[in-house]
Formats: sequence, structure tokens, C-alpha cells
Amino acid sequence: MTTLIQTAPRPDGFPRAVSLLLNIGHGIDHMFLLIFATAVATIAVEFGYSNWADLMPYSVGAFALFGLGSLPAGRLGDLWGRRIMMIIFFVGIGAAALLTSLTQNAWQLAAGLSLIGAFAAIYHPVGIPMLVQNVSNPGAVIGVNGLAGNLGIAVAALVTGFLVKWIGWRAAFAVPGLLAIVCGIVFAIVCPHETEAPGKRKGKAKVVLSPAMLARAFAVMTAAAVTGSLLFNFTTNGNSQLLSERFLGVVEDPAVLGAMLAVIYTIASLAQVIVGRMIDRMSIKSLQWWISVVQIPLIIVAAHTHDWWLFASLLVVMIFIFGSIPFTDAMIVRYVDDRLRSRVAGMRLTVSFGISSVAVWLLGPMVKGMGFTTLLWVMAGIAAIKAAIVLLLPEEPAVVETAPA
Repeated sequence: MTTLIQTAPRPDGFPRAVSLLLNIGHGIDHMFLLIFATAVATIAVEFGYSNWADLMPYSVGAFALFGLGSLPAGRLGDLWGRRIMMIIFFVGIGAAALLTSLTQNAWQLAAGLSLIGAFAAIYHPVGIPMLVQNVSNPGAVIGVNGLAGNLGIAVAALVTGFLVKWIGWRAAFAVPGLLAIVCGIVFAIVCPHETEAPGKRKGKAKVVLSPAMLARAFAVMTAAAVTGSLLFNFTTNGNSQLLSERFLGVVEDPAVLGAMLAVIYTIASLAQVIVGRMIDRMSIKSLQWWISVVQIPLIIVAAHTHDWWLFASLLVVMIFIFGSIPFTDAMIVRYVDDRLRSRVAGMRLTVSFGISSVAVWLLGPMVKGMGFTTLLWVMAGIAAIKAAIVLLLPEEPAVVETAPA
């Protein structure tokens, strides 16, 4: 059984300054996790490694804790309050980045990156539910938030490339770390105190499913998120080295390559705004299925292209990979009431990010042993599996009624 809950208009979200900082937080979250992937070749040389692929597995702790830490972070967000958790996020991830900039060997670096991952785990189960509480158009809000997150990926590629070239890889961690701490201080000043923790509130989901259908939706949502996160981790952690390999003899300046990757990520990020608005008006199941299916041939084309043809094909691939990101958060908003959203998001993220962190560990060895062409074919297979999984989502009304903005 699937029914719609009619809701009265409510105040639309937080003050603009708070919403802006929550969106900046998403950019910081993704940026910090990908600084290493952009600077890995330079760090490998300093630490005495002949190949960047040999150093890449040392970052797996960051992505493992990014997933595993989501469950306790979500629970604390619902029980303690989301404001205090976001302050901890900003200050903690900034301090962790500063510590990482001081590391002297691979194992110290691994510890620093893992600490970044632990604080990064706070954002998704806490920041996104905080941003969408009481808004009338959650799909559009999630789309803009996704744009902010992926602009963080673009900034990681662009800023890291230039900081590595001009100052050194340590500055690529230290400078953003200081800015994150400043954001945390400003957030503490401008964000209103919560009258009660989300877990103590009362409410209902926008779409009410029977217990059996809700369990099915959660299982399919998590499985789809796992495959989507695998594609996301393989691409965002490997694209920098993919461009370096396939533009050899054409473009070799790391700052220029970083700028090219930033252009790809910036344009691709706009897809989330479009998809977010479509989610408010269309069936999540059919929209997500088509976006998953289209990824398959696009990834295969990218597997066999070089230099500027690769640039064009990779741009289109990232448009659809980024475009599929808002679905899981939109489903949580649609199926789960606000007092439980952080915990449900935390459970989903723990499973999906925890499993998909293996992509970061496998990336270096797979590329070293088989090459990027085989890796991209593997990714096309993962996209096909995701499309099949999405077909198992329960049916729902095509349009969910929302309060006017």
C-alpha cells in the first residue's frame, strides 16, 4: 500500500546564511576526501614511491570511516541535535586536514586521511536532513546541495593542482583546513539553537509505505547506493590519473589537468539541480532507471577514447554519475519522517560507503595490473547491475504533493 500524506504549509527551512553554510559544508566534505587523489603523484615522489598506484591504498581508511562513521553520526544527530554535530564537523575536519599536512610518511598520512574520513562521515546523515527539514521542495533543495558537493570535487581538482604547483602538497591540506575551521565558527554564531533534538519530534513521511514495502525500498535503496558509490569512487579518485595517462604528450602540466577536471566536475554538477527538480515532479523509480541505463554505453565509449575525445566522453559520463546522486537522499525524505532521517541515512551510508570504499583500495592495483580500459568496462558492468536493482523499487504515485514555497 502506498498513500500520500497531505501537509500544511510550514516555514521554509533555515535562514539563508545557515543554508549557505550547510551547502558549503557539502562542498568541504567532498573536497577534503579528494585532495589526496589529486596530489597523490606528488606525495608519492616525496615519500619514495615510484608509482602513485602504490600509495593509493593508504587512503582506504578515509573512505572506510566515511561510511562506518555515518551510523553513529546519524544517531547522534537525531539524539544530540544537528546543530552541534555540524559544528563538530566543520572544526573537526579542518583540524584533521591540518594534521595531515604535517605527516612525514605513508602510515602517518594514512592516519591523517582516516581522521578526515571520520569527521567527513558526519555531513551526509546530519547536514542533508538538517537542510531539508521543513522545506516544501526537497528534491530541488537536494539538487542544489548536490551541486555544492560536487563543486567541492571541482575545487579539489582545481585548487589542489595549483597549490601543489605553487606551494606544495601540504598547503593543499592546510589552507582548506583553516577555512573549514572558520566556517565552523561562523556556523556556531549564525545557526539558531534547536528547541529539541530531532528524535523527540513528531511527524509523518510524505509517502507512507507498508512495513514490507518500506523494508524492500530500504534494501533496494541501499543496494543501488552501493553500486552508485562504487562508480562515484572509481571515477572521482581515478579521473586525475586517467587524464594524466591519456593526455600524455598533449597536456602534462598538473595545474592545467586539474583545471580541465574542474571544468568537467563543474558542468556535471549542474545535472543535480536539474534532476533534483525532476524528482519533485516525477516517479523516482523510472527517472533513476533511465539515468542508470544511459551510463552503460557512455562508460564503454570512455574506455576507448584518448586526449580531447576522452575529455568529452568523460564529461558526459560524469554528468550522469553526478545526476544519479540525489535519488537516495530524496527517497529518505519521501519515505522517512524527520525524527528518524539521520539514523536511517546513517544506516544506509554505513553500508553503501563502507562497501564502496573497497573501490579506493582496489583502484591502484587494478589500474596497475589491468589498465584503465578494463577498469572502465568493470564500471559499465556495475552500472548495468544498478539499473537492474532500481527495477525492484516499489511503485509510487508519479507526483508527490508538496506545500507551496
